[in-house]
Amino acid sequence: MAKRAGKKYPLVVYRLLLSRWWPPMLAIGLVMLILAYDEYTKLGQFLPWRWMLPAAVGILGVFVGVLFFVFRFLAYVQPCPDHLKLITPFLRLNISYKRIVRTTTTEMRLLFNFKPKGLGAWLDILGLNERDFPLATKTALVVDLKSYPMPRNVLEFFLSRYFFKDKTPHLVLLVDDWMRFSTEMESMRTGLDPEPARRRPSDSILSRLSQK
Repeated sequence: MAKRAGKKYPLVVYRLLLSRWWPPMLAIGLVMLILAYDEYTKLGQFLPWRWMLPAAVGILGVFVGVLFFVFRFLAYVQPCPDHLKLITPFLRLNISYKRIVRTTTTEMRLLFNFKPKGLGAWLDILGLNERDFPLATKTALVVDLKSYPMPRNVLEFFLSRYFFKDKTPHLVLLVDDWMRFSTEMESMRTGLDPEPARRRPSDSILSRLSQK
């Protein structure tokens, strides 16, 4: 019997980054629409450009805000029987388990510098360190690969910089339930069941005695 695909694990990087952007984009769009409506009621017939331009910007802002809100739920990684599936709004990537060399876990702060260049001194003055950033203390799964399934420059165009720690073939995968994700992926790779099968009633000691 063929194995089914595993659970879909949302990518935390996309969720956090887009969660920061969709509220201001939506707010800007709504404000621009209100301004456009105000101009339309006053000068709509005489100076259409006074309301059409902010209306267009407002519609675009609302559209992008809603798009970012939806995109938070469309980025995930999923273990499948013979490959690892990585999905983002603009990229669909299947990584064969044969490409995977090993997997390790580590905190994000050990892989990336979360203090922007030129602002490190100011952050120190404010008493902020890497542990104060949302991604810094989260545990990520580093998947080392023999090679990428597509050119790296293409991947870097679609994926955040937090997917790459250095120039070697790999992917840094950050999910909330990293222990379950790691166990499920390894079980798919090795062909083992991550949860021991429940003992059937016929296998119990009493059932065997009753059959004698």
